Amino acid sequence: MLRFSRFLYRLLTSLIIAAFVASAQYAIWEWANKNLDVADAGTPIKGFAYAGFQRGQSPFAGEYPSVEELADDLDLLARYTRRLRTYSSLENTAIAPLAGARKIKVSNGIWLDRDAGKNAREVAAGIEIARRHAHVTQSIVGNETLERKDLTADELIALMKRVKKATKKPVSTAEPWKIWLQNPELARQADFITAHLLPYHEGVAVEDALDYALLRYDELRKTYPGKKIVIGEIGWPSHGDIYEAAVPSPANQAQFIRGFLAHERAAKLDYFLMEAIDQPWKMELQGWDGAYWGMFQADREAKFPLEGALPPDVRWWEKAWNAFRYAFFPMFFIAFLLGNWRFAGRLWLAALVQACVVALVLGAHIPEAYYLSQRDLVALTLLIAAMLLTIAVLLTQSYEFGEMFFKRQWKRRFTPLPALPPAQEPFVSIHLACCNEPPEMVIETLESLARMRYRNFEVLVIDNNTADESLWKPVQEHVAGMGANFHFHHLAPWPGFKAGALNFALRQTNAKAEIVGVVDADYVVEADWLSCLAPHFVEAPDVAVVQAPQAHRDWQGKIFRRMCNHEFDGFFRIGMHHRNERNALIQHGTMTLIRKAALTESGGWSEACICEDSELGLRLLRQGHDMRYVDHVFGRGLTPADFAALKAQRFRWAFGAMQILKAHFSGLVCPGKLTLAQRYHFLTGWFSWFGDALQLLFVFASLAWTLLMLVAPQSFGLPVTLLVVPMLGFMACKAALGPLLYRRAMQCPWRDILGASVLSNGIAHTIARGIFAGLFKGKGKFVVTPKAWKQKSGFAFLAPIREEVGLLAALLLAIGALLHTRDGLAEPAVGVWIVVLVLEALPYIAALCCQTAALWPLWTPTRKARFSLALSRHGACVS
Repeated sequence: MLRFSRFLYRLLTSLIIAAFVASAQYAIWEWANKNLDVADAGTPIKGFAYAGFQRGQSPFAGEYPSVEELADDLDLLARYTRRLRTYSSLENTAIAPLAGARKIKVSNGIWLDRDAGKNAREVAAGIEIARRHAHVTQSIVGNETLERKDLTADELIALMKRVKKATKKPVSTAEPWKIWLQNPELARQADFITAHLLPYHEGVAVEDALDYALLRYDELRKTYPGKKIVIGEIGWPSHGDIYEAAVPSPANQAQFIRGFLAHERAAKLDYFLMEAIDQPWKMELQGWDGAYWGMFQADREAKFPLEGALPPDVRWWEKAWNAFRYAFFPMFFIAFLLGNWRFAGRLWLAALVQACVVALVLGAHIPEAYYLSQRDLVALTLLIAAMLLTIAVLLTQSYEFGEMFFKRQWKRRFTPLPALPPAQEPFVSIHLACCNEPPEMVIETLESLARMRYRNFEVLVIDNNTADESLWKPVQEHVAGMGANFHFHHLAPWPGFKAGALNFALRQTNAKAEIVGVVDADYVVEADWLSCLAPHFVEAPDVAVVQAPQAHRDWQGKIFRRMCNHEFDGFFRIGMHHRNERNALIQHGTMTLIRKAALTESGGWSEACICEDSELGLRLLRQGHDMRYVDHVFGRGLTPADFAALKAQRFRWAFGAMQILKAHFSGLVCPGKLTLAQRYHFLTGWFSWFGDALQLLFVFASLAWTLLMLVAPQSFGLPVTLLVVPMLGFMACKAALGPLLYRRAMQCPWRDILGASVLSNGIAHTIARGIFAGLFKGKGKFVVTPKAWKQKSGFAFLAPIREEVGLLAALLLAIGALLHTRDGLAEPAVGVWIVVLVLEALPYIAALCCQTAALWPLWTPTRKARFSLALSRHGACVS
């Protein structure tokens, strides 16, 4: 009964958490979309500017709407108005007769540009339309022709006179209000003034736009008293670039148009709303906003109602409901499965899941709200892919974060065990593989092994492929004097890298050995290493591996080594606990003990993989073995000597990880002995590395897109804000989790947390290269990580980071170009894109910092004093 009550309590609390978070996000949507204080449209619409092209059609491509499509449009518009204004007499010639059949009056447009022959044909066609149809009440000869400087005022007037003479109907031309003020002769020759009043193009805020437009109208009336004035275009776009204070949005468009129609002067004005239906093809001509001036979308759906409630987003409830239903069950299952977390932690993770789903829902709705070309869709796909991977990394790290902060109790915590009596000690064969290592370093490791209190062991030193006798001969001589349980083998040439050497050692292992230990050549082990860990194999016969953490020494006085130490240490203080809880350890090639029977039965070390240790661990787990992690330092090695050595190490790790993924992919995704939790840890454990790989692709794509934005700004633009801002928020959250985890698990100073973060970011490019190489190359080369410092010349500074410096320079150039040409500080969308480029540059800046730290090997008091003195001479200080 108690068990059932606990189950029921867990079920109910999970339902409450999911329902509360989902309902809260719906309430936030509702709050953010309170109805605008906008009056209902007070009068019928006097007229629409109308082009008629359907989505996917363009005059530039010679694709025009059919008569049936035009007829459907006019049936729709006839419900709102009895007047239309067109722009061309050669295109969509069926409009005039179709309008007549529906008793719609037409102000016929005649398009003019710099092509005299085409102008002549337009004029002739316009004259013919005006003569043939009585409901064509007037002609508008040219649209913003003087604004574009296609013709002179005299040339334009001449064409207007020709049309006037031939049609005997009123004639005008359409220009922005400023052009009319600058050309009084044009106003005198026109039968009426057709003025464009578009405050958006002048950077006027929507709250002031209507008053501004009417002020310009009154200015024209005052300048030309007695002249009839027709507002040829007045409106506001629903999307586009921000011009100073003018912000395009569906809410602002609705506010402007409904406010204009409700204005007391609207009934007395002669106007055409700009425009009836969105025209996506205009993006090529007018830029991003050119497509979004219509009161109807390109699919002929009204963007907003002319009367009644008007929320900022008329489809908010649909998005909120989708976010509710798609997040509810994941939140419920997460809250249920994490029943051993405190309530606050389950609620926090559920809220994070809900936020991620909301961001994805917003991204999924972008193609509905925007007219995206194929190139835009490619860019959008890249952004969504980046967001998905960012979310995946964020949620996996949040899971680790929650385990550390909210978990009530760890189920699998293993500690050092009491030493066994000498007679009960299982025999351990310790294998030490080395290649081109400094002999004094190897000897120090051997001496530490000799000092162990454990007695039932042997040590096999396998030196493979070291050509320089001065490196391996001293080790051989030293081993010869260490006793009968120390053995040395020199192999040259020998295949299989480190795995080949370890397999050789396995064949030379004493037959009575039950456990195989592996230690790196630079590790100084504690005397009780075997005494405290070997008993685990006696206590639990199903244990195949007992892993101790990697740790480091001699790092305190060196900036770069200090960074390496804390960056390494984070995984063993955090990630290994997380994995140990579900028997999903990453086995490491040092400070590890393996049951010999399990090792031999599994086939030994894989010589096809350059991360033979991790590959063996996964293979043992797939066979159903148990692995234990004991978080107690039993040995300390040396950090990589410099940034180049660290990069070589991490490239090998990333390359090897991809070899493991390819070799074991079926076992990770198909049914087998691996548990769901084990599959989760191995697959998600690589998410952050896949994120680094995608980041590299995204950098190249961003640079290419930025170049295209600069070269062809009208053709290349993207509503990045809707996706990038949430993604930036997720990245900020992810960036905060790491330092907080470090602070909780390691209790190290913030400066060391910062150093570890810089190093982690600095190797991102190397990880990305390793991922791609591992995915597309079959074989890798095992590169020994140098642990000894070598003095570098000044010319060697850029060599290890030349790729990072090149990409950093390209990103900085792109940022500078946007600031110079697109005024990124004034355009929010461009500003957001600049923020993206800045964030993309951070790993390369971090690499530069790492290389600087690596070439500053010693930070002694004497050096610090000299540095302080040098700074003081320039008025600076150092602490």
